[in-house]
Amino acid sequence: MSMFMNLLLKCAALVMLVPALLYAGPKYEKAVFAGGCFWCMEPPFEKLNGVITVTSGYMGGKGANPTYEDYADKGHVEVVEIIYDPKIVGYSKLLDVFWRQIDPTDPDGQFVDRGPQYRSAVFYLDNTQKALAEKSKAALAGSGRFDKPIVTEIIKASAFYKAEDYHQDYYKKNPIRYNYYRYRSGRDQFLDKIWGKDRK
Repeated sequence: MSMFMNLLLKCAALVMLVPALLYAGPKYEKAVFAGGCFWCMEPPFEKLNGVITVTSGYMGGKGANPTYEDYADKGHVEVVEIIYDPKIVGYSKLLDVFWRQIDPTDPDGQFVDRGPQYRSAVFYLDNTQKALAEKSKAALAGSGRFDKPIVTEIIKASAFYKAEDYHQDYYKKNPIRYNYYRYRSGRDQFLDKIWGKDRK
């Protein structure tokens, strides 16, 4: 191959590479929250402008590749993993939404769902998220809304394991069963009592 052709091919490759370097796509970020049953944690985040995806899954345990049948035995917690555009919605806003979905004073589960696999937690991915989570937790504790201590854990994120497909968007796939479960859980009744018009 002549030097001219070799140079021409290198120039062509560079021209093709430049657009990829100039546009690497949007810079999305990730957040992970545990708020009891993950079915109930998907809808409020999916409604937020700037949220790209919400995925139900498991985190926080020791055993790898948990399933719905064994995740609790492996020490995992039900969580939602949120991919969001920080230019549209910030992590602090996600925290505000999170606190309005849970009972942060319950160390043993959430509403009708009992056991450590249903406890509430913020799983932070970096020190910025950790600081914001601790700040928002302290603000909630000082708000006077609750007459018991805030016990929601703030934990360093570990491996995320996606839950089975039938759990994803369960509220859309099975609206009657979901709404019946949610009503019977007492979640909305509690949140309406605590937050009132400030719930949304």
